[in-house]
Amino acid sequence: MTRLGMGTGARFAAHSFGNLFRDASHRKDADRDFYRDEAGKLADALGNLKGSVMKAGQMLSLYAQYFLPPEAVDVLSGLQDDTAPVSWSVIEPVLQRGLGDKRLAEIEVDRRPLAAASLGQAHRARRRSDGTELVLKIQYPGVGDAIESDVRTLKRLLSMTRLAPRGLDMEPVFNEVREMLHREVDYASEARYTKDYARRLADDARFIVPRVYDEYSADMVLALSYEPGVSIRHASVAALPQDTRNDIAYAFIEIFLREFFSWGMVQTDPHFGNYRIRLADDAPPRIVLLDFGATRIFGRGFIEGYRRLLSGALFGPRDDIFEGAMQIGLMEADHPRAVLDAFAELVELIMEPFRQPDEAGANPELLTPDGAYRFADSDLLPRAAQKVARNSLSRWFRVPPREIVFLHRRLAGAFMACGVLGAELKGRAMLMEALGIDDPNPS
Repeated sequence: MTRLGMGTGARFAAHSFGNLFRDASHRKDADRDFYRDEAGKLADALGNLKGSVMKAGQMLSLYAQYFLPPEAVDVLSGLQDDTAPVSWSVIEPVLQRGLGDKRLAEIEVDRRPLAAASLGQAHRARRRSDGTELVLKIQYPGVGDAIESDVRTLKRLLSMTRLAPRGLDMEPVFNEVREMLHREVDYASEARYTKDYARRLADDARFIVPRVYDEYSADMVLALSYEPGVSIRHASVAALPQDTRNDIAYAFIEIFLREFFSWGMVQTDPHFGNYRIRLADDAPPRIVLLDFGATRIFGRGFIEGYRRLLSGALFGPRDDIFEGAMQIGLMEADHPRAVLDAFAELVELIMEPFRQPDEAGANPELLTPDGAYRFADSDLLPRAAQKVARNSLSRWFRVPPREIVFLHRRLAGAFMACGVLGAELKGRAMLMEALGIDDPNPS
């Protein structure tokens, strides 16, 4: 990483010198190529690492759209959490220290990992006494202790790559990355959230939440019931009838709205690996919810401000958008009207899937004959990202509050799930129910 930083400094100097001899159009092309190449080198370096520095890079990519060039955003957004596993010789001592010989003797652990990520990996296990199938989520040794140094390393590296704008205060971003990393290695907290979700969804047959086995859990080990299912991208899911896929997509959107507006508690990591689809011949498909380490709590004041913002985006007046945005810390009263209007256009755009066909802001090209929104054909997320990128050039711009970043991360994930499912949804009614308001323009 040190070599990467030093090399970037030299390349940046050469690039800047070359720009002295380029006209405006060629300078723009050269900048685009430079940022894409440097982001690629950074992503490659992070992708070859494990631990919190890799996870920190992933979290940083969430903020990238707010301050990095679009070319860099495209590359860093490709950082994935699926990495090569470590050997059993590294994992076994963690189990022994956490569970002790007596508890460990009660289960038979498969040494082949079920899945591996940047902070740990999962192994299947079976309780010898009754055959109960478990999954043991095991944290890599030293990950929690390395968070502070890894975040500092990434911060220095980003500075050396010259990708972030000069003068932008990155400290709030890295403070949030640091806090989220500490959350993700806190297995006791994750166990509590898992139990809370299981309790809240116990009567909703559409969802499955794993059971926590406290007797086989420790500070670096989390034992859960094994819950089989297939990826949302699996061919068997794509082969389901349109109505069935619509029902699954509806559940993805509906649970997000319920989490935020009703519970004030949102699992903010939309990685498709955190969801499985359980198919059965004699029952409707069910969604298996996994990994609650990224769960965040939202205060009622924030929720009410966001409710006002969305209501204003759907029905007006725009002053409700502005008031809601100020309530959640996204805008300030002294922002010029042009900046406020640009923000209003963005949130009005995001409401596109919830518009009635005859409303302003509806996109007829993405609607079925009966008015359902075709997520598979939608380019809404790229259009919104482009608008954000253009507005970020304003001198009034600042990185949004962390609540917004992680809330919109999950919302984007729900939209992407609907796209993968090829869903055709009329989502207006469920949004009105979540907002707790009457629809002035019902279908």
